Amino acid sequence: MKRTTRLLGLAAAALLALPVASEAKPRDVSVQLLGLNDFHGHLEPTTPGTIAELPGGTPVPAGGAAFLASHLRSLEAGNRHSMFVSAGDLIGASPLISALFHDEPTIEAMNLMGLDLNAVGNHEFDEGAAELRRMQEGGCHPSDGCYDSDGDGVADGFTGADFGFLAANVVDTATGDPFFAPYAIRKFGNVKVGFIGMTLQGTPDIVSQAGIQGLTFLDEADTANKWARELRREHGVRAIVVLLHEGGVQVPPFGINTCNGISGPIVDIVERTTRQVDLFITGHTHQPYNCMIDDRPVSSSASFGRLVTDIDLKLNRRTKDVRSVAVNNKVVTQDVAPALDLRLLVSHYQRLAAPIASRGIGWTNGPLLRTQVVDESPLGNMIADAQLAATDDEAGAVAAFMNPGGIRADLNAADAAGTPAEVTYGEAFTVQPFGNSLVTMTLTGAQLDTMLEQQWCTQTGAPRILSPSAGVTYTWDGAVAQSVCDKVSDLAIGGVAVDPAASYRITVNSFLADGGDRFFVLREGTDRAGGALDLDAFADYLDDTTQSAPLAAPMLDRITRVN
Repeated sequence: MKRTTRLLGLAAAALLALPVASEAKPRDVSVQLLGLNDFHGHLEPTTPGTIAELPGGTPVPAGGAAFLASHLRSLEAGNRHSMFVSAGDLIGASPLISALFHDEPTIEAMNLMGLDLNAVGNHEFDEGAAELRRMQEGGCHPSDGCYDSDGDGVADGFTGADFGFLAANVVDTATGDPFFAPYAIRKFGNVKVGFIGMTLQGTPDIVSQAGIQGLTFLDEADTANKWARELRREHGVRAIVVLLHEGGVQVPPFGINTCNGISGPIVDIVERTTRQVDLFITGHTHQPYNCMIDDRPVSSSASFGRLVTDIDLKLNRRTKDVRSVAVNNKVVTQDVAPALDLRLLVSHYQRLAAPIASRGIGWTNGPLLRTQVVDESPLGNMIADAQLAATDDEAGAVAAFMNPGGIRADLNAADAAGTPAEVTYGEAFTVQPFGNSLVTMTLTGAQLDTMLEQQWCTQTGAPRILSPSAGVTYTWDGAVAQSVCDKVSDLAIGGVAVDPAASYRITVNSFLADGGDRFFVLREGTDRAGGALDLDAFADYLDDTTQSAPLAAPMLDRITRVN
């Protein structure tokens, strides 16, 4: 009996020496993040375009809200913890089907898809801060009222976004308070994850000043560092994701999951951001990439809903921090069944918009591309010509200039050169969706020269070459550094050299007139006269064209580069 008792005691001691289950390494918490950026209201499957998965690969049709929803739901299936997040520009610069209804259809579409968070981008401010508030909170448009959102023939109240907008670096100038919440916290299992949402600090340079009065846009890295400290110290959050509407560019050729020579603002921002941030989901540049910058994952899903970023987070239950991150950009192909609820929503708004969208406004002689050939864009030159034609008589304009960022799509790109092609109002709207008005102002010849120099020397990234109207000619020197404001020479209008001391009436859109795209000298223009909407000016320019007498693409003979 004593021997049996002794053996039992030894067995018990041996068992105590073994690791108990409670001391075993706890399992990680798996969290799926599905990322999107720069959707820009591209609800229809025909407007997003194509994308190639591999460098040099064959582009395939991609995007459309109903296909995006199907892919999202398929990716979410079987994942206990999943979130759908956006890095800005969900709305703004949108095709007619969304923009005609002040982007309410896009908000409704994202509600159906289950979007959880959206960091504001610059285009969220296209119609001003008050309108962006309405996107979040709901309510009918202050001037256009309510729309029939459910197709029952009755105008309904817009309920706003079911998801939260984040704007950590957009603050009230007087109080310093963020315009929207700076961050959101979500809990998965026993682990909290913080999401900090921001737009680019340079937003005021690329949106109309009138809509953002009283707001200040702060440095992205400094802002991320501030709120990361608060998340850690006050809420115990160790896993932090930044949703940032600023990005980078790859060196061609590249694919959707490559990181070929990444450059741009995102590199500096990430390197200056605290190591407490584990992951950056970015946007703004409309490029895809899947990078490691400063040993941290940085992704972008291109634009228009053609890609979705599938991110697998492993969270350590013990440390409450990120153990690992796996990122994969996936093409939103159109070879799956479209989601019925999104297809019905899009069809409804298509029917409402059809009478306006399908109206023919003129004819062109084949395609007009926005792409700049050397320095000039055929479509950009034509838009500038249309703006001059709309303001040369009453406002006395002698020249007009169009910014490349205001041209959002090609016109009749699929048509053969020399073949007459009709232009519909919907197609023209997709090209110029901002609703800017024309502004004619007086500049001295010296100020006009400064404006052209600012195409290079005030830009924080690539040059922004304005499209000039017919009759404007100049030369610029490619050997002079971009930062040097002395590149332009031989500036002439109508074949006559521009006199620095003389006055000239020029036309630009209201965005540029406010100093948009860092053309700051335009704020100094005097004797301002408001004009028609830019789209109306373009439609009027096409008004007398017919299938037998279409408008030909303008010559690319206005800008000469040397060296």
